[in-house]
Amino acid sequence: MTEIIDINTHRPRPITDFTKRDDQPRPVLEGVVIPNDTPTPTPVRPDYGVRVRRAVGVTRHVITHERTKTGARLVARHGSYVAGGAGLLAKRAWDGRSAARYERMMRIAEAAGNSEEAKEWEERGRQFRAARHQRRMDMLTMPGRAAKALVVGTATTAGGLLGLGMLLAVAEKDPGLVLAPIMVTIDAIRWAVLIVTIVWGPALFLAPWAAFLGLWNVGRLRGAAPQWALPARERGDGEPVTPSIVVKALRDLGIAPLRNAIKSMEDNGAGMLSPIVLAGCGVEVDITLPSGSSTEEVLNRRRKLAENLGRHEHEVHLSIAPAARTVRAWIADSGALDEPIGPSPLVMDPDITADYIKGRAPWGVDLRGDTALISLYQRMMLITGLSNQGKTASLRALALWLAHDVAVRFWIGDLKGIGDWRMFTGIAEVLIEGPTDDHVIDVTEMVKAGVQEMNRRLLAPSGNTFPPLVIIVDEAQVAYGSAARESYTTDNGTVRYGAPYGGSKATSRYFQAVKKIHDQGRAVNVTIWEGTQDPTNENLPKRSREGNHIRSSLVLGTESQARMALGDNAVDAGAAPHKLRQGLDKGVVVVAGDGIKLAPGQPSITVRTHYIDEDQAKELAERIKARRAGVDTRTTAQDDETETVDHLADILAVMGDATRMRTDEVRHGLATLNPAVYARWTAQDLTAVLTAAGAAPYKSGVMVVSANLVREAIDRRDSGTEDAAESDGE
Repeated sequence: MTEIIDINTHRPRPITDFTKRDDQPRPVLEGVVIPNDTPTPTPVRPDYGVRVRRAVGVTRHVITHERTKTGARLVARHGSYVAGGAGLLAKRAWDGRSAARYERMMRIAEAAGNSEEAKEWEERGRQFRAARHQRRMDMLTMPGRAAKALVVGTATTAGGLLGLGMLLAVAEKDPGLVLAPIMVTIDAIRWAVLIVTIVWGPALFLAPWAAFLGLWNVGRLRGAAPQWALPARERGDGEPVTPSIVVKALRDLGIAPLRNAIKSMEDNGAGMLSPIVLAGCGVEVDITLPSGSSTEEVLNRRRKLAENLGRHEHEVHLSIAPAARTVRAWIADSGALDEPIGPSPLVMDPDITADYIKGRAPWGVDLRGDTALISLYQRMMLITGLSNQGKTASLRALALWLAHDVAVRFWIGDLKGIGDWRMFTGIAEVLIEGPTDDHVIDVTEMVKAGVQEMNRRLLAPSGNTFPPLVIIVDEAQVAYGSAARESYTTDNGTVRYGAPYGGSKATSRYFQAVKKIHDQGRAVNVTIWEGTQDPTNENLPKRSREGNHIRSSLVLGTESQARMALGDNAVDAGAAPHKLRQGLDKGVVVVAGDGIKLAPGQPSITVRTHYIDEDQAKELAERIKARRAGVDTRTTAQDDETETVDHLADILAVMGDATRMRTDEVRHGLATLNPAVYARWTAQDLTAVLTAAGAAPYKSGVMVVSANLVREAIDRRDSGTEDAAESDGE
């Protein structure tokens, strides 16, 4: 049967529904005739799930968009400023109107066990309450006193104005001027009221906005906004160190007694901290730990404390303060320790001078940014560190400064042998370079010669002074690790070996020579500096390392090495060269001992040394050579001076035909005759040689040398006579 689709309902209807009956009029139909085999169309229904998903996606996109986040941070940040400023002002107002401040400080003093301070705050609180009570009592009588003051003030003012008008009327002979001052005052009041009426509306409108802006500014200055609401450039690590940040970092260290003590404190731990003060490129604060917490526990958690403070481990340095249970923390500004410290004053100042006795070498800067000056006068020195961390450069910088004092003599043994000390040719009397056993033997002989020079000075007449002799051995671990021995053959053909040149045992010739200089060299200005890698008992014997006045270390691998380099006391108090960063902290030296200014109670200091590269070192060396007389640098320790130089003959040659000559003139002539030998001779050196030969100088107004006595000494020596004849002089 044929169907018709109703255009209104879109549903098929039988055609009979529209067939005209005899008793009904025919309807007029509008539609399309569809055959029976045509399928019925499915009605289209809206897909609400798609619409929901689309709406969710759009909402998520809007919420997570960077502009939305920026706007949310902006609203939260400035809203936090206003709320924080209101809270701060409310707290200030409450503290000003109540005794809460005094009660809080009293509880802090009681918690710290300071009864005297607690009593003082209690008395201040009592005085505040008494004054507040008096002010409130005064307010009860204030209306009557104000009314009386108003009446008296009005009458007095009116009388004064009337009197002024009478004076004006008499002066001007015009009775109308009697009321002139009063009328002027009334006009002024009228204009004031008019101005206030005009300004009052805008002022009333602007007052809330001004108050809002004031609250916002107070909150901004106090940093009331949370970190996530700050701009990207202000978020993250490196925020200023505040007491609350330090206390929170200590609370989160994982030390249960410390955490519980902070939570129980009335001031939430603020009383533990000293004032935070600027210290160079960072800040410094003393932390007094509560009972039950030890300084060792805090020192052992240095990395965690640094991370809690938003810093890297190398940016936080901890040490034991002089006060009991107190840790001193130095916290660097984020990234400040990675900035260079600038060139050495030796490079920048061509006129710089040095004084072995009174001067101090500009070695670098400490963590506070202050210049680190070190005294080298009569001080043995040890510097250690891993390879390629700046050990030689740090040691060489001190020698380059000291070489500006022309009186100082240098004997140098470089057991690395790659030319790090070659610029001292012409400055040092001895310069041995090389890592082999033969070089170890030469260095050992050089140090033994230093012992002989020390003994000669010790046996000299008392009161003599001697030019400083500084013996430097770089890469000393090569000598302590060498097995070189002297071999000889006995009469029966047996090969025997003598004591080893190197080694770390008591039989080592090198070790024994260093030990002897450590024991007595200081008294006669003979000192030794050693630089070594990997300080262990094999590379650096205990007796040798503990004989140094200045012990310093660059980056090391382990705490045990740090203890050998600096000593247990320094490491226990916070010295940590093993915490330095290998490759990044080149030239950073932890120094223990005397010779350098230390904070009160501190056994060590961290110094960022100036770097003087090889080219700059060569320029400095040329400048030093220009100040000194020429020095013939030997490459072996043997000194053949006694075989090639005849002191008595040289003295006689300088005197010429003179029968006697002043000792100063003799020394000047000797320095001109042979500068390599006599340039650094002192009056004591000349006297010692002549006295030993039996031709001692004598006083004839001034100290003079007798040519006849010198000739007699030469004759006795040449004839083999052992006993020196005594002479009373001419």
